[in-house]
Amino acid sequence: MEAQSATERIAGKDDKKGPKSRIDKPRNGQEDEHPPPRLLNVAVVGVGYVGLPLALLARAKGYRVRGIDIDERKRAAVRDAAVADLDASFTEALRVQPLEVSGHFGPVRSANIVIVCVPTPVDDEHNPDLSLIEGAARRVGRNLHQGALVILESTVHPGTCDEIFIPILEKASGLRAGKDFGVAHCPERINPGDKVWTIERIPRVVGATTEKALSLAASFYRSILSASVHEMESIKEAEAVKVVENSFRDINIAFVNELAMSFSKLGIDVSHVLSGAATKPFGFLLHQPGCGVGGHCIPVDPYYLIRYAKRNGFSHRFLSLARTINEGMPAYTVSLVETGLHSLGRTLSNSSVALLGLSYKANVSDLRESPSFEIKELLESKGARVRTFDEHAPDRSTTHSLAEALDGADAAIVATAHAEFAGLPPSVFASRGVRVVVDGRNCLQKEQYLRAGILYRGIGR
Repeated sequence: MEAQSATERIAGKDDKKGPKSRIDKPRNGQEDEHPPPRLLNVAVVGVGYVGLPLALLARAKGYRVRGIDIDERKRAAVRDAAVADLDASFTEALRVQPLEVSGHFGPVRSANIVIVCVPTPVDDEHNPDLSLIEGAARRVGRNLHQGALVILESTVHPGTCDEIFIPILEKASGLRAGKDFGVAHCPERINPGDKVWTIERIPRVVGATTEKALSLAASFYRSILSASVHEMESIKEAEAVKVVENSFRDINIAFVNELAMSFSKLGIDVSHVLSGAATKPFGFLLHQPGCGVGGHCIPVDPYYLIRYAKRNGFSHRFLSLARTINEGMPAYTVSLVETGLHSLGRTLSNSSVALLGLSYKANVSDLRESPSFEIKELLESKGARVRTFDEHAPDRSTTHSLAEALDGADAAIVATAHAEFAGLPPSVFASRGVRVVVDGRNCLQKEQYLRAGILYRGIGR
């Protein structure tokens, strides 16, 4: 009866205007205004890098949690407690108590809260691909019961819930959102590999169809987080938050990438300049240049806003320019290799290049949107022989060790600042005959390489 009384609070009249915006501080031991009862049934659709940590966190906080994923490989990885890049504490929790993950959507039938965490990629033309959300909505809707709350965590463009997600839920279920069930959007915030900003410590924003749905969704997140939960005035504004966050980062990265290319012509080390600028305690936020922007968020989310705005009569020139600059960094990196070899009387054609790092981010195995693959393609298109190494992604590496990748190479590119690459001394390269080193993440000691007689090129250094 306790769980039933909680779900009764979800249903309510449509609130076209939406609730007032407000922000709550972390509870610090104090009770929430609307604390959700324990032992609510939660179904998490999609147990990838977003859904699985959320499911395990909710379970640790006292909820009955079941996962849903149509990908057998993901289900097997969860079953075997062998999920890449998962926090060690969650991996141990899986070993101690396996999480039940189903290949069908039956768990939705008994769930009070259904959380959808499926990927939202873009296609080759950078058009948003919402097919996974649409498919999840249909399957959730077929199993949805009156009084349930559906929370979408997947990153989407503004208007997706109202125009796509909710209509599919309503059609598949025969129920009405805001009257028979609640819908909320809490855009995911997770930073894999970050030991400080863990999933429990990152503040969240929530928007919903009604005040009651908002209250229950916000209370749920407050009950599992040690961070604040900001309640938005509408579900559409909550959708806009995530694309704004990552567009902000994309723009600032594009700015420092452009500075790096400019300063390389002016004889200025951009790393030194950025370190100096970062001493200002206000008005400046440090971003670093690099050989490209990867991951599922920054290279993808701006296109959700760009395409949606274009369909509604507005052209995002600033966002589009930032994307153009950042997408050009792999080619710029290859040009550094090419000019370096040329200064030594060599060409890329028939040269051997070691590409170190395939994942998009240091110390994780995630390959999505990694610029390393474009760098490799560009090198090969110019006739270079490319050997790759990344111990975090052995299945995609062409060599089994750093020594094997470097042995006899004419040039090397550090494309990912893994701990095993960052700070490598020049002797590691010189002993293998490498004469040109391009530091795509500015993670090497430039002065050491110059003293060692190796031709060093960083991004803006």
